[in-house]
Amino acid sequence: MKITIIAVGSRGDVQPCVALGCGLADRGYAVRVVTMETFKEMVINQGLEFFPIEGDAQALTGEFMNSEMVSGGRNIFVMFRAMLRTFGSITESYETAFSNEVLFDSDAILSQLPAGFYGYDLAESLQVPYFALSVIPQEVTGAWPLSLFPSRLSLGAWYNRLTYRIGQQLAWQPFRKSINRYRHQLGLPSTSFLWGNIRRMRHESVPVIQGFSEHVVPTQPEWDDHIHTTGYWALDEPKWQPSKDLLDFLNADSPPIFVGFGSMPVSDPEETTRLILNAIEDVGGRCILHTGWANLGMSDLPDSVFLLDYAPYSWLFPQMKAVIHHGGSGTTGLALRSGVPSMIIPFTADQPFWGERTHVLGVGPSPIPFSRLTAKNLADSIRTLTSNEMMRANATRLRTAMADENGIQVAVEIIRNYLE
Repeated sequence: MKITIIAVGSRGDVQPCVALGCGLADRGYAVRVVTMETFKEMVINQGLEFFPIEGDAQALTGEFMNSEMVSGGRNIFVMFRAMLRTFGSITESYETAFSNEVLFDSDAILSQLPAGFYGYDLAESLQVPYFALSVIPQEVTGAWPLSLFPSRLSLGAWYNRLTYRIGQQLAWQPFRKSINRYRHQLGLPSTSFLWGNIRRMRHESVPVIQGFSEHVVPTQPEWDDHIHTTGYWALDEPKWQPSKDLLDFLNADSPPIFVGFGSMPVSDPEETTRLILNAIEDVGGRCILHTGWANLGMSDLPDSVFLLDYAPYSWLFPQMKAVIHHGGSGTTGLALRSGVPSMIIPFTADQPFWGERTHVLGVGPSPIPFSRLTAKNLADSIRTLTSNEMMRANATRLRTAMADENGIQVAVEIIRNYLE
């Protein structure tokens, strides 16, 4: 069978879907990944078929983060407007890609895009199964608001459920014309003006495969049997080998802390690097600084700081004394699985949600939004991370609880059962 996986966004959105694709390929499926050119090498290096959507994920993420939302605080409406100006501005690329006849040999469609955008419509046209993939909680519950809303402003179960409806409309309406143009190209009638395919998908109990841990986000009573939480989907990279310099640094002294912001850009990399270095100097100890899309680093780093270009987090994090990161879903999962305390410096979107979950689970201090980060509050948090024995014990217990999870294997079996 030929399975097409659709994944669009930053590396944190795409890499887990590629990992799931590898699991499906290992079970004998032919797997194609439809994503942006930015991730072509990642897909091909894993032996999967690549099909491009035009667009530069790193540039679009940079534009998104440089928008007014960064300085305007955490405002859901501003956030969606910024998303529309960036990833939403290339709808013609989506329509062109998903209209290509190359995709018409698909026997099943798996998509990480919200509300079934394009993927559900293609599956309907081809009359093949459709699966919704999610690496953040998107299913309606009264337990917490949609992860894109401020969790600390929860007004109770009614408000929490309402945030999902608001989020669905904010996502659907800007794409409505594009989706219906695409449906007409496929010979399908227009979908609902108000809800698109959302209610149809719910009525049909479209399978939802959630790539995070039950120990981090517990299954809710409102979630029916078609909603599955599998555990995180981590990409295996057996061919990667650490450099001698990295190994020498790790073995030279006590475990360092990790600081990195993944796919998040910053407006002033040098000033942000200086802030981090000042905090590290204040506390003492050693640090691995991940350059990432933020381009952190400078030429005159002290010997106690190692500038890292890349290393698989699954390999690196367990060797750290503590982990400080931006709070992407996949990075959060790997930090929580590592067994060491961690703290999140959220920038946008679902990252504050994961920051709160990390704190509630007792494995790290309260998150510090990047817009409020200072050398002092970062140093204070590092002291807590490296000295709080309860956090370290909680991190160890959580690692033990998650140790038997194999999110990819569980997800593959769920998909196989549906297809068979």
